Amino acid sequence: MEQKPLPTTYAAAIAELEDIVRKMQQDNCDIDNLAGYTARSLQLLKFCKERLQGTDKELTKLLEELQ
Repeated sequence: MEQKPLPTTYAAAIAELEDIVRKMQQDNCDIDNLAGYTARSLQLLKFCKERLQGTDKELTKLLEELQ
């Protein structure tokens, strides 16, 4: 599977993950694509995790400024 660039937004990454899940759940899913789907899913999950952690840090910092 070709290496695609990561999405630029969290929402786009989630949408791509949902698309991969749909493809994997189809009865006609090609077994030869499963490794690629899994690898791409892991990239997207890592991206989402980093975005969520970054947002959490930003919000924590902003809330600390209120005190």
